[in-house]
Amino acid sequence: MLVIDRQIVGEAQRGEGEKLDLQLSVNGRLHDISVASDTTLLHAIRNQIGLTGTKENCLEAECGVCTVLLDGRAVNSCIVLAALCVGREVTTIEGIGKDGRPDPLQDAFLKHGAVQCGYCIPGMILTARSFLDEHEGRMPDRAEVREALSGTLCRCTGYGRIVDAVMEVAAGQFGGKLCS
Repeated sequence: MLVIDRQIVGEAQRGEGEKLDLQLSVNGRLHDISVASDTTLLHAIRNQIGLTGTKENCLEAECGVCTVLLDGRAVNSCIVLAALCVGREVTTIEGIGKDGRPDPLQDAFLKHGAVQCGYCIPGMILTARSFLDEHEGRMPDRAEVREALSGTLCRCTGYGRIVDAVMEVAAGQFGGKLCS
């Protein structure tokens, strides 16, 4: 997970209550929104832009269900101010596929039965996508995948099937062999 500089966040929050007109690029599309200066990226995405795949839960960066990609890196959108995302690319679960097709991770999660209640899955898939994209072309092992996903909590699956899905996509992406 990308760690946001708390000093930058604190400086941006000093103007609480002010309305800001922002233009955010979300899933490759520009959105003009007007929000309070203390509006998080999570709330801008859900309440202003209307994309509800990004889930709201703890609001303290503890559970990972609000994960989105910010310039390709996984971030907890509940602690990132929307104003800090101007000029950057935000990708939500709705925008992760290409050419109208789902991301291979989305297909693998379904194939492996890694989706149960589904609440954590958008954050889990985006975290996995960021991990695989940053993994420098080397096939990860199961322990590395578990560590990468540890910031996103799942109460349903026990992670086994989720890790299986990520490992399958990693094998395809990196040409590696699946390890037990």
